[in-house]
Amino acid sequence: MKNKRNALLCMVILLAGFIYFPVQAQQKQTKSGDSSAGPNRIARNIIQDKKGNIWIAAFDGVFRYDGKSFTNITSTVSSVTFFSVLEDRKGNLWFGSMGSGVFLYDGRTFKNFTTRDGLAGNGVTCIYEDKTGNVWFGTDGGASCYNGKFFRNYTIKDGLTNNSILAIIEDKVGKFWFGTSGDVCIYDGKRISVFTYKGKHFNVRSIIEDKKSNIWLGCVDGLWRYNGSTFTNITRNFVGYVYEDKKGNIWTSSESINNQDWASSSYDKKGLSGLTGKNDLWVLSRYDKKSLFNKRPAVTEIKPGKGMICGVLEANDGSIWFGASDGVYRYDGNTINSFNHKEGQK
Repeated sequence: MKNKRNALLCMVILLAGFIYFPVQAQQKQTKSGDSSAGPNRIARNIIQDKKGNIWIAAFDGVFRYDGKSFTNITSTVSSVTFFSVLEDRKGNLWFGSMGSGVFLYDGRTFKNFTTRDGLAGNGVTCIYEDKTGNVWFGTDGGASCYNGKFFRNYTIKDGLTNNSILAIIEDKVGKFWFGTSGDVCIYDGKRISVFTYKGKHFNVRSIIEDKKSNIWLGCVDGLWRYNGSTFTNITRNFVGYVYEDKKGNIWTSSESINNQDWASSSYDKKGLSGLTGKNDLWVLSRYDKKSLFNKRPAVTEIKPGKGMICGVLEANDGSIWFGASDGVYRYDGNTINSFNHKEGQK
């Protein structure tokens, strides 16, 4: 099973040297399609914009939810698979695709950036805005930094161990962390180095820095926390996504911990109304902030029974949205509501 996941989720690395590329992207104005339901295929990433709209990057388009209905923003722009979404500080939306580069949407028109314009690769798995307003793209050809005019690309020629990037963050001291399928790489502004702990390499799918400056790694072999000097392993099961909510709880999309001998774990049996299915391998897990630094933190598992779980978002109203293999779902603390075409809005 892990080998299959590795094949589905492969992308890696980081940055160091750089190449400048002037951008001459295609621009297109288009209309969007309204729908009462959301995506019906894999929903990879979810964000909420400054106006409160929910945006979902899915395999059947990028959807916007205004609280009442969904709009497939990209329905007449491209039929490619979408994987990532970001709102920058100017209010522009960036949509990363698998094969057609990245699309910039200003609310009216689209610009499409590809390798022809200097992007490192046309498969874009993650998008990140740094403290200075540069937008970073993790691609299947390396990491790209866009300053509004040019791309700076970082590849294995610059010190990365792999050109497939799955996660990018900038920590509080200005270092960039790049998650790959084989290593974590760190860029300090001068050079790229491979980050290991006691000889261990990290096969990463997600990286965040929490409010207390701890680095969390969602990896093929579990969830790891780094406090600046030591690593703590929270779970040994595959973790695909890591998210910190407003209260400081840590959420993950992961395999169930049922195979582990954690007698201290607590389980939430809620959230099953509105969902059916036999596949409960993947769970949405919440690690309580009060016990995060215990040897075995308390964890609540919400079991949708819908196979793979992807991105996670805490909306302004406190509800938890998560992507799954057949669309997007919302968890209100008691029940899980589906928004896909098959089951409709519940």
